[in-house]
Amino acid sequence: MNIDYLTHNLKKIVLCFFILLFSNSCGKPIEPEIKNKKSIVTNDNLVIYSSRKEHLIKPLFKKFSEETGIHIDYITDKAGVLIQRIKAEGKNTNADLLLTVDAGNLGYASELNIFQPINSSMVKEKVPNFLRDNMDYWTGVSMRARAIVYSTDRVDPNNLSNYQDLASPMWNKKLCLRTSKKVYNQSLVATLIAQLGEDYVEKMVASMVKNLAIPPTSNDTKVMEAIVSGQCDVGIVNTYYFGRLQDKDSNLPLALFFPNQNTKDALGVHVNVSGIGITKYSQRTYNAKLFIEWLISDEAQVLFASLNKEYPVSESLEIDPQVESWGEFIKSSFPLSEIYQYQPDAVKLMDRVGYK
Repeated sequence: MNIDYLTHNLKKIVLCFFILLFSNSCGKPIEPEIKNKKSIVTNDNLVIYSSRKEHLIKPLFKKFSEETGIHIDYITDKAGVLIQRIKAEGKNTNADLLLTVDAGNLGYASELNIFQPINSSMVKEKVPNFLRDNMDYWTGVSMRARAIVYSTDRVDPNNLSNYQDLASPMWNKKLCLRTSKKVYNQSLVATLIAQLGEDYVEKMVASMVKNLAIPPTSNDTKVMEAIVSGQCDVGIVNTYYFGRLQDKDSNLPLALFFPNQNTKDALGVHVNVSGIGITKYSQRTYNAKLFIEWLISDEAQVLFASLNKEYPVSESLEIDPQVESWGEFIKSSFPLSEIYQYQPDAVKLMDRVGYK
């Protein structure tokens, strides 16, 4: 047999063999195997699941898009619904970020393993340790305080001191509270358990329940409305609810009192955050991190906080004039990332003492 013929064909076989490593045939490239084509990212837009009201976040999203060219699609719903949705969607989720309220919700999301570390030196530099997760899964982006609100017609603020004193007989049938089912009160009680001990807090909450003038209300606004109508004299609310009601009536006969300021046992006012984290399976982590860092920039912080009558997470920044008018206060520095571990005990405690 002709040696040249064999050599020529052998070369063709070897060449085709190597080509086959990269193709179905000597002329047709192999397409990558895609198990779920819906998970393929086709653009740089961000998808955010948010429990914040649309009118509070839409201006931020618009501003970010104008400055970066990155469009944001978003879905709003209750925090628990969105967290469960991200968990159920798993690797198929379209969500890049979860933006929600309360460290308890953020801790729950972390417990379900739906976040990845943020890995931002800017976040670590600008956001105080106690306002972000100690494992770097989420960070606060705005801060609110849970303060005492009182009737300026019927209450002398000199008779107010701390959360614990609302259990005093002085406030018998004069106290209004929001339902224990809301995470804001669960986080407050969880923090008090961590600071004062469960036995003490159980007696305190039981006495506060006895002091209730009416059954627990569904929200903080109704607590304040009950005080204005004379059904009770004092209550506990998030500061931004007071700001919203104040916007509707500049002559509101209510004022805020920041409790636990005594320098001898200055536990400080219970503060909480609205916060954000990058979802575990986000494929746009660079842009997600970029958005978080933009949110804690000076410009965005002032805008975000003022939209909802909250405080910036960076202490050096300008505070909305209305919010500033409520006065300065010592904040509790209890690490918010630890709240979630005390919440089950807080819920059981409130149930035991009949706090509905």
